[in-house]
Amino acid sequence: MGASECFRRMAFIVAVLLVVAGGGARAQDTRMPTSQVEMQLSFAPLVEKSAPAVVNIYTRKVRRTRSSSPLFDDPFFRRFFGEGFGLGAPRKRVQNSLGSGVIVRGDGLVVTNHHVIKGADEITLVLSDRREFDAELVGSDERTDLAVLRFDTGGENMPFLRFGDSDALKVGDLVLAIGNPFGVGQTVTSGIVSALARTQVGISDLSFFIQTDAAINPGNSGGALVDMDGALVGVNSAIYSKSGGSLGIGFAIPANMVRSVIDGVTNGGRLVRPWFGALGQGVTAEIAASLGFDRPQGVLVSKVFPGGPADRAGLRVGDVVLEVNAKKVDDDEALRFRIATLSIGGTAELSVLRKGREHRLFVDLMAAPEDPPSEVTELSGNHPFSGATVANMSPALAVELGRDGFEAGVIILQLRRGSTGDRLRFKAGDMVTSVNGIEIESVRHMKAVMAKPAKRWRISIRRNGKKLSRIIER
Repeated sequence: MGASECFRRMAFIVAVLLVVAGGGARAQDTRMPTSQVEMQLSFAPLVEKSAPAVVNIYTRKVRRTRSSSPLFDDPFFRRFFGEGFGLGAPRKRVQNSLGSGVIVRGDGLVVTNHHVIKGADEITLVLSDRREFDAELVGSDERTDLAVLRFDTGGENMPFLRFGDSDALKVGDLVLAIGNPFGVGQTVTSGIVSALARTQVGISDLSFFIQTDAAINPGNSGGALVDMDGALVGVNSAIYSKSGGSLGIGFAIPANMVRSVIDGVTNGGRLVRPWFGALGQGVTAEIAASLGFDRPQGVLVSKVFPGGPADRAGLRVGDVVLEVNAKKVDDDEALRFRIATLSIGGTAELSVLRKGREHRLFVDLMAAPEDPPSEVTELSGNHPFSGATVANMSPALAVELGRDGFEAGVIILQLRRGSTGDRLRFKAGDMVTSVNGIEIESVRHMKAVMAKPAKRWRISIRRNGKKLSRIIER
């Protein structure tokens, strides 16, 4: 018996075992090659179909800088000679960067990563046939690291990738990554889906990534992750690397999230996500044991916003959310992702475990209310917060900033560079809790408190969940 005949018989036995094991239609379609012809199969037809919809992106940022000696950064000299002391004439400095993008509609709509186009003054798209187009920003979402661009096609219907269902992916599925690594030009790499629902990556606020070993390198950001049907199942976003090159651990934003962001920014230009109105934490082994579970599963609810959607649906503190619309959730990031991909006005079905019994709850999806109104204000005057832009915290602002939505009071949004608040090292995101023993309730209240002259300020803020107190002498 020849080697080729042995190979064919072994492949047949493996295929039969897969079918007998109950793999269903998917197992019957998945088999080893049984001939030399099949071993010569190529991804070329798939690449020819998909690659024209992937573009290279080049951005330009023009920055004005002033040359100066480090001596002139000394606060002593600036105090006596002013902020402009020792600075030369402004000079223009051009920063260039590159990335990739995917055409998702024939009329010239392109999706890429937010970090690819952040701060860009000019955006140029280069198609696979080397044609160049100027692009404009339609909308961007830093929380998911996604941005939507548009270019004028001149009436031409451009090649584009249709969306696949990223929830249908399975670990082990073959995928292709298409992009422009290191600026060398369009490149295609192949691999498999290594893992799903990666939430502890720390790349963006709404973390829920597809992990792949298809080589992804700098410049691939914003490119396409394509399945074997030629559908877009993810947008390549980041890699895990100690050297800057691919180590076989790449991350892509699932297509279902990409689609929801595109729908949001193209309908009015402002992305508004559903508000859930509850927080929780993933059930660990210790928590599972205390609850009598046989294994860790679901999200243990720790907070429910009074009158919010989850509260009205009947969700309670101590409930364990197992699924959202029949999709499992095992930590808070997964829960937030599932809610974020849904549309306002719809309904989310929750599978909830309460005292050993499973319940079905239906949450009406709505936009977070701006209550109280934000009242965004830049403070001025002779006090420590001069130059700080502050606002009243509300559920709507919390959703926009990616915070938990249960905080109340006044938050610092930004600090004017060189202002008193900036020099005193207050930070964007600080919650101002009290000034000179007076609890701060609102922006209006804070302005009134800060308007009272004082030689000594006792200030309390909350930063990253920790309370900090400072005494500032004038």
